[in-house]
Amino acid sequence: MPSLRSRIGAVRRHIWCSFYIRPVPLGNRGPIVTFSFDDFPRSALINGASIVERFGARATYYVTMGLMGTDNHLGEQFHCADLRSLVERGHELANHTFSHLSAQRTPFEVFGRDVECCEKAIRESIAVSPSKNFAYPYGEVTLAAKRRLGPRMQSCRGTCSGFNGPEVDLNLLRANSLYGDIDKAAAARQLILENEQRRSWLIFYSHDVVSKPSCFGCTPALLEAVVSFAAERGARMMTVAEVVAELC
Repeated sequence: MPSLRSRIGAVRRHIWCSFYIRPVPLGNRGPIVTFSFDDFPRSALINGASIVERFGARATYYVTMGLMGTDNHLGEQFHCADLRSLVERGHELANHTFSHLSAQRTPFEVFGRDVECCEKAIRESIAVSPSKNFAYPYGEVTLAAKRRLGPRMQSCRGTCSGFNGPEVDLNLLRANSLYGDIDKAAAARQLILENEQRRSWLIFYSHDVVSKPSCFGCTPALLEAVVSFAAERGARMMTVAEVVAELC
């Protein structure tokens, strides 16, 4: 039987996904698969980008500018030159707040300014504006943040699992973690097959990409297995920005 905590979490996710939605029809565009990386550790570029590129795709990187040049439990974080490299290689640079703030633990006025601060810091660092796509740190959402931030961004992504479609809520895209080693590949492949049947949009997210990842990262072997399977199945592998451009 699910614990009280898990039941409360399920109720919260249902509420987040049910109110202040900004629905757009996916139409016949699926199946689509998107690979994304949060924060982002350098390994997500050095190892992750090369794997995604090998199969002719590009990924979405949700960057937290306040982490630039630091080290943490995910390993070495990105450098300024990495931002330029991502853009030059055709990947999407998206917003993940400047300070990696939780919307649930921060007044929206502070949270909203931090989102703007991240965008400004990217422009000042590489003279390129990030996309107007956003991901909530920790996947922590509030209805107030969803209502007020949603209209300011092209899309906002959480960590509520599932598929986007037949209607896509641009105020809270569903996404699925890609964590662990090759033993997790079967579950990810099953999601790709179900996404194919639904003709929907499937988003994966991870953090570090190393042989011994954190509990929020994956191994290169797992990432390659999942990307290669999506390619074999003929899914359209697109960045969030590419999908949103078609939808809007």
